[in-house]
Amino acid sequence: MLATRVKQKDSIFYFISYKAADLLDKVRFTSRYYFEGEEIPQGRISEHDEVAQFISSIERNERSFQRVLNRQKIKQIVNFYETVVAQPMVPGTVLLFTDETLNFRKLDGSDSIGHLSEPKGKYLIIDGQHRIAGLRFFREHHPDEIDKVEVPCVLFDGRSAEFATEMFVIINSTHTRINRSHLVDLYEKVSWESPEKKFAAKVVNLLYGEADSPLQYKINRLGGRSKQEKWILQSEMFNELHKLVKHHGRWIESHLGTRTDKCYALVRDYLKGAKEVMSEVWGNNERYTFTRDVSLKALIRVLDDLIVDRKLMGQWELDKSPKPFADTLKPWAGLTKEFRAEGFYERFPAKGQLERVRRIHQRLLEVIIG
Repeated sequence: MLATRVKQKDSIFYFISYKAADLLDKVRFTSRYYFEGEEIPQGRISEHDEVAQFISSIERNERSFQRVLNRQKIKQIVNFYETVVAQPMVPGTVLLFTDETLNFRKLDGSDSIGHLSEPKGKYLIIDGQHRIAGLRFFREHHPDEIDKVEVPCVLFDGRSAEFATEMFVIINSTHTRINRSHLVDLYEKVSWESPEKKFAAKVVNLLYGEADSPLQYKINRLGGRSKQEKWILQSEMFNELHKLVKHHGRWIESHLGTRTDKCYALVRDYLKGAKEVMSEVWGNNERYTFTRDVSLKALIRVLDDLIVDRKLMGQWELDKSPKPFADTLKPWAGLTKEFRAEGFYERFPAKGQLERVRRIHQRLLEVIIG
């Protein structure tokens, strides 16, 4: 295929054009899988909803970086394709990726234009899944017109899957196309993020997924699409842990060896200690607010304060259990009434969430340190 080779610093990529029908046969659709909340149950899919049937068949795995396709958005794109006349159907480039190294053969007299070999496997789509999905249905509805459509593409080849993930994050972190929690979920895979951010992101992932975590599946990674009860956004938990990791970087390095599993164990045992002391209100979010977002953020800030207590930390390192924390947090048992949902906002008055988190943090801390 004819291609234009573009060089930028150490990076090389290609501008190419594909017939829409050819491109549809050369790509595969994927989406990131979170174990819950994003599936479209087969029993609820109408036999007449071809878009929903298509989305439900898409490959899902934890290694993918893509969002789940949005039914309404695809239908809107298909409608645009069917009604547009003078304007181009796909005015912007679609970004494709293959980990295969393709062969570029220059044309005589040109250093940038030449023939590029085709990959043996299918392309991953870094950006443009909804537009290409729309073309799939346009082809089904208008098979006689699909050959008139060419799709401009930018192609990246010969890199690792992490490179594709980085490109996805770079594109989507500059505006609000995906939720913040989705980006946090990918931090550990991008080379340009700070070690502290990657570290905190891994700890949050463990808090979400590990069976012994007091927050298992209670951290909201999916925004409004989650169908299960959630207590706190992943991005909010990440922000608190990121501050803790930056604040106590030296202690974490010397005592935990910068190992995320050990830092997870610390946070887990602390939260288990809090759960033991506040068992009456833990998880009872209809009547109490102790495991709602503002309180959980305050809990992590208390842990940030407690890490400087060398005696407590020394005891935890010996025990490796929630007991040292439960003993320290025992005075909280007298606060259960303050976390009743009824009147909670009057007991912790604030102009916004930031101030309310600060007030809860101060109240929790003063009770255990006097």
